[in-house]
Amino acid sequence: MSFLDKARIRMLYYGFLLSIVGLGALFLSVYLQNLKVMTATCGGVLIAVVALFKYLTFKPHWRIISHLTLIIGTLINLSSVFVILQDVNVITIQIIILIIVFSFYMLGQNWGMFYSLLNLLPVLLFMVMKYDHNYYIAWKPERADEATDIIAACVNFILIIFINSHFYNTFIANIKQLKDTGEQQAALNVKFEKAIEKAEKSSQAQSEFLSTMSHEIRTPLNAVIGMSNLLLMNNPRADQSENLEILKFSANNLLAIVNDVLDFNKIESGKIVFEQIKFNLVDLMQNICGGQSIKAQEKGLLFKLDVDSTLRRKLVFGDPTRLTQIIFNLVSNAIKFTAQGNIWVRVTCVEDRHNNITVRFSVKDTGIGIKPDNLENIFEPFTQESVTTTRQYGGTGLGLAIVKRLLELQNLQMSVNSVFGQGSEFSFNMEFPVSTEAYNPPRESATSARTTEVSAERQSYNEQTSVPEPVSLPSEPTGLRVLVAEDNPVNVMLMKKLFSKWNIIPTIAENGERAVEIVQYGNFDVILMDLQMPIMNGFDASREIRKMTDPAKSGIPIIALTASALFDIREQVTAAGMNDYVAKPFKPDDLMEKIQNLVAITVK
Repeated sequence: MSFLDKARIRMLYYGFLLSIVGLGALFLSVYLQNLKVMTATCGGVLIAVVALFKYLTFKPHWRIISHLTLIIGTLINLSSVFVILQDVNVITIQIIILIIVFSFYMLGQNWGMFYSLLNLLPVLLFMVMKYDHNYYIAWKPERADEATDIIAACVNFILIIFINSHFYNTFIANIKQLKDTGEQQAALNVKFEKAIEKAEKSSQAQSEFLSTMSHEIRTPLNAVIGMSNLLLMNNPRADQSENLEILKFSANNLLAIVNDVLDFNKIESGKIVFEQIKFNLVDLMQNICGGQSIKAQEKGLLFKLDVDSTLRRKLVFGDPTRLTQIIFNLVSNAIKFTAQGNIWVRVTCVEDRHNNITVRFSVKDTGIGIKPDNLENIFEPFTQESVTTTRQYGGTGLGLAIVKRLLELQNLQMSVNSVFGQGSEFSFNMEFPVSTEAYNPPRESATSARTTEVSAERQSYNEQTSVPEPVSLPSEPTGLRVLVAEDNPVNVMLMKKLFSKWNIIPTIAENGERAVEIVQYGNFDVILMDLQMPIMNGFDASREIRKMTDPAKSGIPIIALTASALFDIREQVTAAGMNDYVAKPFKPDDLMEKIQNLVAITVK
């Protein structure tokens, strides 16, 4: 109950007590004068007021009681003017004022106006009719003595004063309460702002912690994976290759866990921004499923990719990176939880509206399936179908949580159909704006857009004998001058060995300041810049290089090497003037591809 409602109930309570006393005095006065109509009227009103008072103390329905009180007052006013007194006097004016004040204070403007006009207009009409001598009824009016008029006037004045005084005090108390509430609200706002500031600092600290931990974890992983790649490049013996593959697999598995945790944290922080990039769905799906089909082949699974032919020549706008993340997680799960059988990946155009298309993505397997009771739990972070599943198949339980969050951020829902022991199907619909530009797929792309089937029977001799294929090397670049800014000795050794495979001898700078000095006195085709270094970090070093007056030096392509997990690392790299970045640990082929794209060197 509000403060004003409590004030209204108090006013009714004490107002009824005053009215009972006043009506009792009037009743005795008119009764002693033997005025039968006035006596009956006063008695009836007195009984009604007592009844309303009793009702108020039983159920404080102030609004209903106010309406009943105003109806009784209106009847008294009109009956007195038109029947009992057949005149308008001071008492009549007081009653009208009392009704106006009471109705506005208790019921608000609309009802106040209604009851005011209901009492005022008939009285004005009566006065006009009486002025023109047009009012006459067969009823003799009663006249009370002056003592009765004085009692009535006093009672009315007391009630008017009481109502105004009560609501004035209520108004002042309400203003004070609003002031106190405003001060409390201001204090709460200050606390809220401090809490927001604290939360932002905590979020920033968490982001920096993740960046630092990511750097510390990825740096040794970079060395392990990099050295594994280098050793595999040397065509090791079969037994050595097997050990190296186990080492590389374990490192990649640890890297995948780290990436899942970082990706999930990034999504939960709300810092995901979806891009609108033009791409072709057929090409994207082939790129996603190309590597996955090899994993399916290694498990002896039949992998099928079926992309709607109507999408072959369409360019759509969307975020291919996030879509890749979604499809990759779904396909990886399907392969992980399927021991034998098939994996189907289908991309179907379900609605084509020329400017927009709706595409259905579906990943189906013949794996272990999911129990109906666990369908909701599998999308929770760090949760899998059961403890047994976690122990048997491993993983963090973040894959489906990441998929769900990415879809929810785009207002999309995942549909799951699963039969325990028979397999599962995950599907969702996504809408894409369509570019007006015509897309002509490469000849090999158009050919490979058909259904892809990879089975265990098509394995090569090397795969059957568990001898891994050596890591592919790009063509050797001619005369490439590379400056590597790196403070970690293990990474320096790794970079030297890696570039030696490409017949390149890199120049090494142990920090950003040294890198700037070397650039001033030397000529380079490309700079590989670590971001976290002592004395001067990679960001500041890149800015200093870009400030150089010699265009040949300020325009040298710079590729950032980072193990950082900061959410806005791409924006920071671009803002510092760097051309691209490679996340540690990196694949040798990916690094050389970026170098070749930036420096446009001659390839033998």
